[in-house]
Amino acid sequence: MPMIPGALYRGLLRPILFSLDAEVAHHLTLSMLSMMPPLPCAPDPPELRSTLWKLDFTNPIGLAAGMDKDAIAIGAWQSLGFGFAELGTITPRPQPGNPKPRVFRIPEHQALINRLGFPGEGMEAVAPRIEKARRGGMRIRLALNFGPNKDTPVEQVAADYAALMTRLGALADFIVINVSSPNTPGLRNWQTPDKMRELFAAMENAATGARRPPMLLKVAPDLDDATLGAICDTALALHLDGMVVCNTTLKRGEVGISSSEEGGLSGHPLRDLARDRIASVYRRTAGKLPIIGVGGIMNADDALGHIKAGASLVELYTGLIYGGPGLIAAMKRELATLLRREGFRSISEAVGTAARL
Repeated sequence: MPMIPGALYRGLLRPILFSLDAEVAHHLTLSMLSMMPPLPCAPDPPELRSTLWKLDFTNPIGLAAGMDKDAIAIGAWQSLGFGFAELGTITPRPQPGNPKPRVFRIPEHQALINRLGFPGEGMEAVAPRIEKARRGGMRIRLALNFGPNKDTPVEQVAADYAALMTRLGALADFIVINVSSPNTPGLRNWQTPDKMRELFAAMENAATGARRPPMLLKVAPDLDDATLGAICDTALALHLDGMVVCNTTLKRGEVGISSSEEGGLSGHPLRDLARDRIASVYRRTAGKLPIIGVGGIMNADDALGHIKAGASLVELYTGLIYGGPGLIAAMKRELATLLRREGFRSISEAVGTAARL
């Protein structure tokens, strides 16, 4: 499957998948990918290598959260050529998520709308799968995205994140604290400085062993500048290890979409908004916090644009749905070419060059 040319995917396989309900197609694809072992890939171009949090990344292209919520296809992400994969969102207990239908394609805009609401099997089902992948020679980096159960009382939300850290923290190369999904009522309220302090303290206290995994905060793209600035200041004060910018958007007309379906919008229409938010975070933190840039990445040009805005790593999910399994290998080749063409010897040299600190 990783060797399927883009033209074959777009001309044959994508029309078949797109003839199915979007969530049915998603589960069918995951089921097929779950049978793939973690195959070795050709070495990545040296220009794409970087080191963050004392972790080596062979390339900066990662799988965004939402594609593999229950960690059932971990081997496939290495086989497809990703530098890392963000698994989840994982919740402490199993939950069904929001009523169906809840995923909608907008092909003319290369976009998706989802209102899934963290459906998943819970941390006890996910843990042994990650442990098995670790034992089986997994070489790409694994991030775990944490979120609370929908029915958790607000006064116990921090305890949900702490429970996830206790059970899964040692299995992660780094943790992403998801407080920005638009599909869990009240979750975005945890992006305030006071709530951030509460969450961070609970998770730090729950970290086991000598190594606390790096912790990153995932923020929404719909925050105003003042709120985003306050979050950045708090992240620096709390010594968070980085930020993931950004989650899906609730905006429609502002990004050129007229759909009335509720939920978070991802894909190409989010690109410019995400890039603006990346640059804002990079400038506000003076480049001191590594950023994972997410939103609207469909090709290597999009990836480099996010990197030049301030992202040290990038992630995609909707781009994979529209571009197919051969997209990652093509993006890596093209990204290395673009870096050389613009005079950059490495990803790190390009980071933030368009943000004008």
